[in-house]
Amino acid sequence: MSIAIPEITEKLLAAKAEKGLTFADLEQKIGRDEVWIAAVFYRQASASPEEASKITEILGLDAAVAKQLTECPLKGLGPVVPTDPLIYRFYEIMQVYGMPIKTVIHEKFGDGIMSAIDFTLDVEKEEDPKGDRVKVIMSGKFLPYKKW
Repeated sequence: MSIAIPEITEKLLAAKAEKGLTFADLEQKIGRDEVWIAAVFYRQASASPEEASKITEILGLDAAVAKQLTECPLKGLGPVVPTDPLIYRFYEIMQVYGMPIKTVIHEKFGDGIMSAIDFTLDVEKEEDPKGDRVKVIMSGKFLPYKKW
């Protein structure tokens, strides 16, 4: 089962390709992180009216698209195990390392979670003579569980 790409995402990606832009280019023009901009494109984040206007102006798209980018999205990939090899690897990483990561976080911070709301994610390229490496940096605010 493949993930359905929303029509607006296809429109945004086509306009980005037509302009020959990367998400890093858009980061420079919009003043927001490239991963966040990609999340807006894929309807996993919403933009403010000003951000949506900047995005659509740069891409040459109309106000109707800008309005859609400000709407609260339905987030997540759905209940299926992802089949895209790159996305599946992140799923696999959590299957293998999820409990160890959770345990280390609890040892360092106590009983709580890492926010996915007060959160940033950066993707960097590390050059390596044995083959370039992908460096993913996740940073989320620690949220302790409340006692009542």
